[in-house]
Amino acid sequence: MKSSIVESQQSWFMRNRMTALTVVIVAVYALFVQWFWGWPVIISQWADVGAGPVIGALVALTGTYFLRTWRIYDYFPQETAGRVATLFRVTQIHNLLNIMLPFRTGETSFPLLMRTEFGIPLTRGTSALLVMRLLDLHALLAAAGIGFALAATDALVAWLLWAAFLLLPVAAFAARKPLLGVAARLLPAKVQKLVVEIENGLPLDAAAFARAWAMTIVNWLVKVIVLAWALGLMGVVPMAASFGGALGGELSSVLPVHAPGGVGTYPAGITAGAIALGASSERAALAVLAQASVNAHLLIIVSALTGTAISLPLGRRGKR
Repeated sequence: MKSSIVESQQSWFMRNRMTALTVVIVAVYALFVQWFWGWPVIISQWADVGAGPVIGALVALTGTYFLRTWRIYDYFPQETAGRVATLFRVTQIHNLLNIMLPFRTGETSFPLLMRTEFGIPLTRGTSALLVMRLLDLHALLAAAGIGFALAATDALVAWLLWAAFLLLPVAAFAARKPLLGVAARLLPAKVQKLVVEIENGLPLDAAAFARAWAMTIVNWLVKVIVLAWALGLMGVVPMAASFGGALGGELSSVLPVHAPGGVGTYPAGITAGAIALGASSERAALAVLAQASVNAHLLIIVSALTGTAISLPLGRRGKR
């Protein structure tokens, strides 16, 4: 009974702590937008787009978080069995911390939360996270490569290089056992357990790897298409530029250099990606692009906060 009371108090504390963090994040970001652009300017662009498309984009972006949860569930089916709601909450807390903390420091929350909630060793959780992040980065770079291949002067060479890069994860997964075997032989005996945990963090077999790869591609495909569509509605033209902007923003979010909340770095990534794929560099067009990049960033922030708000009442903290 006492253990249940303590566990309930811990769960209440975690939910309210995340709620307080959410409120602070919203307040700070609102002040920043008001100081730099002014909310009337930002809201006017939303008014031009309309409530329907904005809500649709928000629902689609929030929906990708369920797909991420499914990917992690498929990674740890035995440990997370029957606790999908708790896993969803873990993924949302990790996602929010990852967005808001600088230089990817929020990533450390994932292995810690997975150990606390599901008893998964830190090394295994970290290894799984590393694989998922490499797949994320690969999917985004492969998507960006399509734009560059279309613009290349030598189309055949460009598409061959793109195809080789696309299949790179398959080659890496096929070579995992020989590489880990070499590491196990070269490393001291005390480190053998570490190698085993790293291997446990990888997909179990080719089918599990294929599922993880497919879910990664679908997740980023939906997210990039939604962001590109939103940027297009807000005046970023041509469509290739809005697609490049969406890719640039998301690439900025997975690279090590990442400001707290993505403030500055995410809109800058959108701007750079859009210009790289054909956006006009004229002053008026750049002003529209700057406002659109802020609004696209707000979509990401609001979707993360929405997912976290949905997840906080779900599940209970597991035993350590």
